[in-house]
Amino acid sequence: MTGGASIEPGAPSARTELDALRARIDSIDDTILQLMSERAAIAQRVGHAKNGEKIYRPEREAQIVRRLRETNPGPLSGNVVERLIREIISACRALEQTTRIAYLGPAGTFSQQAVHKHFGHEVEALAEADIDACFHAVETGRADFAVVPVENSTEGAIGRTLDLIVGSPLKICSEVMLPVHQTLMRRQIGLQGVVRIYGHAQSLAQCQQWLNRHLPNAERINVISNSEGARLAATDPDAATLGPEAAAELYGLVVVEARVEDEASNTTRFLVLGKTDAAPSGCDKTSLVMSVKNQPGAVVKLLQPLADAGISMSKLESRPARSGNWEYLFFVVCHGHRQAPEMVAALAEIESRAAFLKILGSYPAASA
Repeated sequence: MTGGASIEPGAPSARTELDALRARIDSIDDTILQLMSERAAIAQRVGHAKNGEKIYRPEREAQIVRRLRETNPGPLSGNVVERLIREIISACRALEQTTRIAYLGPAGTFSQQAVHKHFGHEVEALAEADIDACFHAVETGRADFAVVPVENSTEGAIGRTLDLIVGSPLKICSEVMLPVHQTLMRRQIGLQGVVRIYGHAQSLAQCQQWLNRHLPNAERINVISNSEGARLAATDPDAATLGPEAAAELYGLVVVEARVEDEASNTTRFLVLGKTDAAPSGCDKTSLVMSVKNQPGAVVKLLQPLADAGISMSKLESRPARSGNWEYLFFVVCHGHRQAPEMVAALAEIESRAAFLKILGSYPAASA
């Protein structure tokens, strides 16, 4: 034998090192438990000190998440760190008060995933029949907040959300960016024998190229939600369905193919709606809706104050107004909080030029 002797996995020195590492992990776990308990106790004291103030503070939670993502030394990814801290925050928040969140149901939808990504699992998630019901739940006090989809990176804006928010008293207090991975599921393994595919219209559109290649002859059936598609596929041996992988376990289906979306970066943006928007967090967005007076160059003149103030826009969406034919509303998302001096001045100038202006809310910008 030449050179240094190698240590076999079962050798005494290797076993001693493994035992030492496991003992170190046990010690760290004990410390984590102690610190989580200490954090929860302090959170309870903060709740008492608030003296009736709202429990969920989106700007404060965003600051915590942002700071930990920026200082994260690894090897855990920033997304993993965010998920862990949001669950801890969720559990601490639940010690003070149960938070009720309305979302587009039923269970097993991407909207439910967005709820848990942002609020954690220690909330009361209320599955609603449609987006209208999500708004109504918060407006009537049956829920504290609503989580509703507003746009998809592949398929564009969700028109119903935009229509409802114009007339609603609710404010945008946060946003959620959810990577959307579509899964093809059915009762059995393989694609053979699939004659119909259930899916929400957005899901079918996001997977059309994959479906054209692998199931070109299968009928595509639009359903009200992907969970409804999973329910139908569970009783139909000739069908498959699209949706989040969580629906497979919920409805007893087999995952035939994961990530069948045409765009790998496919993402849906959700809005969190409440009675008030958020205080400044240091990295915020403001959403507006406005209409222009019927004059040449009116849209350019309307948006000019933002450019003059050095405020950048990340979104400009037009939508037909309900007030009359060929009249449009313009939805704008810009960077900055409505309380910032430059934003205050720009909004005042826009209001003087607009036929209609509504500030939909200022809120922390979500991490990707």
